[in-house]
Amino acid sequence: MPEPTMTLHDPHAEFDEVGETSLDHVVTELITGLGEDVTREGLLKTPQRVERSLRFLTSGYETSVDDVLNGALFDAEGSEMVVVKGIEFYSLCEHHMLPFFGTAHIAYIPGSKILGLSKFARVVDVFARRMQVQERMTLQIADALEKALEPRGLAVVTEASHLCMMMRGVEKQGSTTRTSAMRGAFKDDARTRQEFLEALR
Repeated sequence: MPEPTMTLHDPHAEFDEVGETSLDHVVTELITGLGEDVTREGLLKTPQRVERSLRFLTSGYETSVDDVLNGALFDAEGSEMVVVKGIEFYSLCEHHMLPFFGTAHIAYIPGSKILGLSKFARVVDVFARRMQVQERMTLQIADALEKALEPRGLAVVTEASHLCMMMRGVEKQGSTTRTSAMRGAFKDDARTRQEFLEALR
């Protein structure tokens, strides 16, 4: 999937200027099609609210990993494993447009570069704030970090609950999904991989 080239914007800003087509009428038709009266008081501004919400939840399409990482790569001063765990994320399942949410855990063994810690969360958001499947999101995060850091090893694990399983279909509220991407030393060395997995407990 090609890397987006648009510039990073403030995710908390209003989205009046974002996107070439207004979604108001689409949301209005959806609400009407579901049998509701879009002119009643509680729904009068819902189309605009839904558009702003969807623009925010898919704002990853308008961000660039290069912009996110700009100025935050530094010369490595060591070669020990770095683990950043419990990074919260929220995404939209591309099959039903229902949320899935959870945490991402990232570890790497530096080569010549290290990354400012807050940037890991920002990279996760670049790919989470899109219509996604968890497996692809995990691989995209790993690919982006591997390209930027050129580490000796990299591991990404995501754990998520999917509302498309919890609210509909099989309706299994306690189910979670874990996906992983292992590169370099984490893929080739079982002891390194185990050290990372034990750090997640």
